[in-house]
Amino acid sequence: MYERNILLGFMRVHILHHAAHEGIYGVEMIEELATHGYTISPGTLYPILHEMKKNELLTVQNRNVDGKIRKIYSITSKGKQILEQLKKFVKELSEEVIT
Repeated sequence: MYERNILLGFMRVHILHHAAHEGIYGVEMIEELATHGYTISPGTLYPILHEMKKNELLTVQNRNVDGKIRKIYSITSKGKQILEQLKKFVKELSEEVIT
């Protein structure tokens, strides 16, 4: 399924977008992506989050959320720069493809 490869790229943009507004954690991100039609398992999401952390797009810290310790992922300055570049590409692409 080739479109899955493309969707994985869009998922990364979506993750950066949410991490830029508030810290995110895995289950929350899976649920958020599902509201947009993405079906993603923890076995797919967590390697993406780890890759994005390794590439210094996200940072992670443990935080108590509703009595549970969660790994909260936040965007870095490098992640913000990349997100801004990607927004331009997404805007141009959507204008060209949708119209």
